[in-house]
Amino acid sequence: MEKLIDANGVQLCVETFGDATHPAILLIHGAGASMLGWESDLCSAIAGHGRFVVRYDNRDTGRSVSYPPGKPGYSLSDMTRDAVGVLDALGIERAHVVGRSMAGAIALTLGVDHPDRVASLTFVTTSTGEDDLPPMSEEFLAHTPENPDPTDTAAVVEFVTDLLKAYSGGSPYFDEHATRALVEEDVARTNNIASALTNHFLIDFDGPTSGGFGDIAVPALVVHGELDPVFPLPHGEALRDAIPGAELLVLQGAGHEVPRQLWGTFVSALVAHTR
Repeated sequence: MEKLIDANGVQLCVETFGDATHPAILLIHGAGASMLGWESDLCSAIAGHGRFVVRYDNRDTGRSVSYPPGKPGYSLSDMTRDAVGVLDALGIERAHVVGRSMAGAIALTLGVDHPDRVASLTFVTTSTGEDDLPPMSEEFLAHTPENPDPTDTAAVVEFVTDLLKAYSGGSPYFDEHATRALVEEDVARTNNIASALTNHFLIDFDGPTSGGFGDIAVPALVVHGELDPVFPLPHGEALRDAIPGAELLVLQGAGHEVPRQLWGTFVSALVAHTR
């Protein structure tokens, strides 16, 4: 069941799955996405392997604290401290941290600046951000129109559904019907949809202060979609190479998301990694 907690001085919406005495996995989603991006069935599947799964709405998503559109009053390091605050509120000393897309930077900052709170790191469809890596695909850029009128719910649902289709990179696994249903649920529970659509793209990406990818000292797994149009596969390969001892799992036929058809592969790898 969802609940609001106080973490790092703000209110965040959190949901847990499984037995709290089991090893904890903290799932952090990327830009503009609430915790529903980590589907409840996926969280339950992970929990079914003896893990205590935690997901939460980042600032400006879902039911968590929101800021005026275009004026986020926080930075990436604040979002990192939010994650620590979630662990504190739930009484979790150390967690296996999974950062997806933009939240890969949050996972990095947790691993470098808060190493005592991190048991392992998993980076899902993210990047080192190096300038010489391939840019977003032209096909993806061609399918990213201007944001819709945030007061027009139907237009917002259509926009986000189309965006997630573009994120799939032409994956044969993309399910438009299921995606639309999830987007409708997410839009209905979001405090401020205008802020959710914009604010994460305007924050200061101040990053870690104690090092970089080469300073990560816990086991690291990189998970990347073969067809990812946002961060093409060389981003995942570069990330693996940047982290000492990291392993790379390529999700064949996947884009920027983790499609339901590949959950078995993803869950097996994550459970093995967090054993």
